[in-house]
Amino acid sequence: MDTRESKTPEEERQHLKEVRQPEDFEHPEPDEDQPEAKQPPQNLHWVLLVAALIAGAILIFTLVWP
Repeated sequence: MDTRESKTPEEERQHLKEVRQPEDFEHPEPDEDQPEAKQPPQNLHWVLLVAALIAGAILIFTLVWP
């Protein structure tokens, strides 16, 4: 990350050139072609389900148990 306050005129021109170019959807970035980037995490829904069940059980026990 660039933390400098000001850019040289050449850096400013290069930045403006990059910002003004439209995104090329026909030729995506190389990482978008990787199959692992397109696949959702395999066991994420199970982890979320277990976490929700544990949170629900804790909530019930804290409200019901004297």
